[in-house]
Amino acid sequence: MSSTASATAAELAARIEVGDPLSDEEWLVAVHEVPTDELLRLADAVRWRLHPEPVVSYVIDRNVNYSNVCSAICSFCAFYRKPGHPEGYVLPNEQIFQSVEEMFELGGSGVLMQGGLHPDLPLDYYETLLSELKRRYPSIYLHCFSPPEIINMRDVSGLPLGDVLQRLKNAGLDSIPGGGAEILVDSFRKRRATKCTGVEWLEVMETAHNLGIRSTATMMFGMGEKLEHRIEHMRMLKDVQARTGGFYAFIMWTFQPDNTPLGRAYPDRIPEDEFLRWFAVGRLYLDTIPNHQVSWLTQGLDVGRRALHGGANDLGSIMIEENVISAAGANHKATEDMLRGVIEAEGFRPVKRNAAYERLSD
Repeated sequence: MSSTASATAAELAARIEVGDPLSDEEWLVAVHEVPTDELLRLADAVRWRLHPEPVVSYVIDRNVNYSNVCSAICSFCAFYRKPGHPEGYVLPNEQIFQSVEEMFELGGSGVLMQGGLHPDLPLDYYETLLSELKRRYPSIYLHCFSPPEIINMRDVSGLPLGDVLQRLKNAGLDSIPGGGAEILVDSFRKRRATKCTGVEWLEVMETAHNLGIRSTATMMFGMGEKLEHRIEHMRMLKDVQARTGGFYAFIMWTFQPDNTPLGRAYPDRIPEDEFLRWFAVGRLYLDTIPNHQVSWLTQGLDVGRRALHGGANDLGSIMIEENVISAAGANHKATEDMLRGVIEAEGFRPVKRNAAYERLSD
């Protein structure tokens, strides 16, 4: 690194430390030039400012993929099956109820329910499923249906987006997961045959927030996007957060190439150092989103350990069941004892939460 670059990096680090806003162009310089350990240190300071207790949270929930039938053909997905495919399925409700009961037996609090974009399921299918889950299990937290699924419900039902979201909320929906974001920049996104546009994804989230439905935000990177696209993605999230305050957590993970068409072009996984640099930048750039979760599922628990000292205040879920990312090669596994052990080994107190980041045990 040249002395000029070093001076620029030091200047940018000093500005970040005192909270002086950087332009997107300056963030790109920072992510290139500021050393990883320094970015992690700066991100850790933000974490302690927002969460001064030595606590790291985690959740026990279950991913319920109610259907893999999907009318979209995303080049980065290994989970979906086209309508009419012999391996396509819609889970019977009784099987979903059994999965929920198993989740409660393991000390869980809710389900993360997502599926493909099924062209034939009516809106009342989703309403009935939500309301029946709430009737049977009154304490359950329903963190369900990513923006592409909700756009699909709008298109299938012909109802306005706000009406779809209000009906889901009335049926028992508690919050919305941030799946389907990938990279929100449509100039890049349209080349990846994604399930909805970035504009639509953001519209779902802002509409939901204005109806009192909070959500998480996500970013999946490492599929050929430019570094500028990653920064622009975060700026889009920051703009919505400034208007609504409705994102309560940010989770980033890396593209998993196995068994995907896109994996032939981009077979290499994002290295640990690059992930940690971008994780730290995410915490620094999106400091208005209070919780930042490290994705040990795609990076492993050793990376999770480092991220706990670089901005992360949450270690995510034990993943009782996960079928989408694992189909593309994310094969890391963990138990509650493993997560608690990692948290304690790094000097923190583990606290179980629900999907709304509300503490359930202390």
